[in-house]
Amino acid sequence: MTTAQHKIGSGFDRHSTADDVLAGIDLTGKLAIVTGGYSGLGLETTRALAEAGARVVVPARRRAVAEEALAGIDGVEVDELDLGDLESVRAFAERFLASGRTVDLVIDNAGIMACPETRVGPGWEAQFATNHLGHFALVNRLWPAIAPGGARIVSVSSTGHHTSDIRWDDPHWNRGDYDKWEAYGQAKTANVLFAVHLDALGKDSGVRAFALHPGGILTPLQRHLPRQEMVERGWIDENGVPLNPEGFKSPEQGAATQVWAATSPQLAGMGGVYCEDCDIAELAPADGTRVGVRAYAVDPASAARLWTLSAELTGVDAFA
Repeated sequence: MTTAQHKIGSGFDRHSTADDVLAGIDLTGKLAIVTGGYSGLGLETTRALAEAGARVVVPARRRAVAEEALAGIDGVEVDELDLGDLESVRAFAERFLASGRTVDLVIDNAGIMACPETRVGPGWEAQFATNHLGHFALVNRLWPAIAPGGARIVSVSSTGHHTSDIRWDDPHWNRGDYDKWEAYGQAKTANVLFAVHLDALGKDSGVRAFALHPGGILTPLQRHLPRQEMVERGWIDENGVPLNPEGFKSPEQGAATQVWAATSPQLAGMGGVYCEDCDIAELAPADGTRVGVRAYAVDPASAARLWTLSAELTGVDAFA
């Protein structure tokens, strides 16, 4: 298929940090919303944006924890949000809309990974519901406040999307044995497809959307993984020490691609693409190597189909 998935030679790479990509960029007067912006990559993203001058709103499921983590960072405010609860999403969006402010950047950073089978809402599989449907509802409810002519929506995906396309006949794993990694992969594919169709819907008003893989980083995202499983996957040794430190990014490096996608002037006039290592990614090779983006994750027809399904499930569609 014809694709915009080609490197642009940004000048940055996997070693670049959030501060590197923000050098010379003044975000004074901009407002950003960063879900999960108080832990791991989210915390570093919040810090970097705030230090560049942005006002950052961090909606958090654990408000007290977020307030403690963000204490001392100027220009940050915390509110309550549980992405697995659509009523919580609605309430947060309504509070924000009532403030009369506009949004320049939304970074859908929060997520869960490889958790045991868990049901939320009306029995939805938790990873698909939290990582995708919650963010879908959030952005659609916030749409009246999203600034036309320059706002960007950034959907944080993962190389995990290589594991699974959307399970169109059973997205909530109501049949068969649950596989936590395939469920995570489906949710991460959904994150990419969401950006593809949101960009198609929003670009005429100047709102662009991007998806990305931040890189491999050891953060609290691994909270659901037993240490032995991480040992068996070759990530750490028995004492919890990374076995291949060069294979993992630091939080500062991991936050760089989402900050770059949200702010870089190099992406002016672009959108609907998947990025990695602070550049647009190429399509993944046919040999199954987990680099770049799978064609199924950036397919416009699949993106439109997922949008329709998500709108039906959540009852929210700002473009209907």
